[in-house]
Amino acid sequence: MKTLGATVGLLLLLAVYCCTAMPQGPNELKPGRCCFKFFTGRIPDAHILSIAKTHESCSKRGFVINTPQGDYCVNLNQKWAIRAFLKTPMGSKRKIEQAASSTLPPA
Repeated sequence: MKTLGATVGLLLLLAVYCCTAMPQGPNELKPGRCCFKFFTGRIPDAHILSIAKTHESCSKRGFVINTPQGDYCVNLNQKWAIRAFLKTPMGSKRKIEQAASSTLPPA
């Protein structure tokens, strides 16, 4: 009986340790915003406050564009959205990384 009590106590301590070792809950592990409906028009560059790609695990990939009127999801293949994304610091960084990796000789 003492062995059973010690085992249960040890399991409880282990469960408490695991919960405190992972400060973010299960909700923190989910991806960012995903798009399910896409805006088909064009948003002028002057109205775009920010633009970001949807998370890789989203079933439909796209751009989330923030404007003064709200957020819009735009298809990843829209040329004007790609150009707007590449103008952002994150997009420019990716463009430079892609150019650098394409000029390097294969290992």
